[in-house]
Amino acid sequence: MDNVTTLSDATFDEEIKATAEAVLVDFWAEWCGPCKLISPILEEIANEHPGKLRVGKLNVDDNPAVARRFEVMAIPTLILFLDGEPKKRLIGAKGKGQLLQELEEFL
Repeated sequence: MDNVTTLSDATFDEEIKATAEAVLVDFWAEWCGPCKLISPILEEIANEHPGKLRVGKLNVDDNPAVARRFEVMAIPTLILFLDGEPKKRLIGAKGKGQLLQELEEFL
């Protein structure tokens, strides 16, 4: 799980801007069934693309400021950041194949 980082309102900006890799942030909550379904898929993708992609997980219940800032209205929402800037937004649970296809240009 080295390529998966737990993010918070306090650490978000520092973690996102401190890396040259793309960072895929998973906005999730404990009570969200689809979030639990995609979590192992995101870990797999992160572990298969070290040096290119990191995954960050942000619990929206515990960290509402960042979720508000990026207007996360539904979860799971995945936002891919490159150089600290949001580049792509995916909403809803998707299978591994579909996620890889959506993220292909960043891998």
